[in-house]
Amino acid sequence: MAPALELRSLTKRYRTSAGEVFTAVDGIDLTVAPGEVVAFLGPNGAGKSTTIDMILGLVAPDAGTTTHTGTVAAVQQSGGLLPALTVQDTVELVAALHPGSDPDAAIARAGLGELRRRTVGKCSGGQQQALRFALALLAEPDLLILDEPTAGMDVDARRRFWATVRADARRGTTVLIATHYLEEADQFADRVVMIAGGRIVADGATADIRAATAGRRVSAVIDPDGAAALVAAVPGLRVAVVRGDTTVFAVDGGLEEAFLQLTEEKR
Repeated sequence: MAPALELRSLTKRYRTSAGEVFTAVDGIDLTVAPGEVVAFLGPNGAGKSTTIDMILGLVAPDAGTTTHTGTVAAVQQSGGLLPALTVQDTVELVAALHPGSDPDAAIARAGLGELRRRTVGKCSGGQQQALRFALALLAEPDLLILDEPTAGMDVDARRRFWATVRADARRGTTVLIATHYLEEADQFADRVVMIAGGRIVADGATADIRAATAGRRVSAVIDPDGAAALVAAVPGLRVAVVRGDTTVFAVDGGLEEAFLQLTEEKR
């Protein structure tokens, strides 16, 4: 099966006001399979947004390529909305660009049914993000790129958002999401890609990312049943190795600790 998204040696450089060349994205290679939900994490200035802009064709790379299959839609953090229009009018206006799309279904899937008559200017930041999500859904995209999509959303809105994303992924939609909510990435993403200094520093399932960081280790003389009971009772605890009567336990950090450690090493 062809990849839904493929980046090869993707590179972007900028020249500073002092005339120095700054490499924002430094030879990124990334392959995303159809139907994957990938969290794209990185500290400010890591090259995350520049990479997304190149995928969307908003910025031209200096080297390398981006390829994708099917229709692409994006939800970005700001812009693109007219404050005087209602939610319903906004969705119907954009739906006219997508023959056969269903405005009412998009509004419902984005959790905006009760706000359809509210003007955009009176919507909260989180509600406006949900509206941008509804607009992206109109295209029934094969690849959905989300830049901080739940910023400003309350807990219920986030839950609805993620339920919709997961449902779309089950139908084959590929999702690349840049987020600062590490707990969301941990809970909902199939895979985590961490970027720092313009390079990918970690790529894998969240459990694998945690295990890649050096956790604390504790040794104990304990029988196998006791070791199994401890692992079941203590979150993040796992058996690292057994040496005779001695069991060495490793205490894995959370995704946030892994993120800080892996990205700090590359700054």
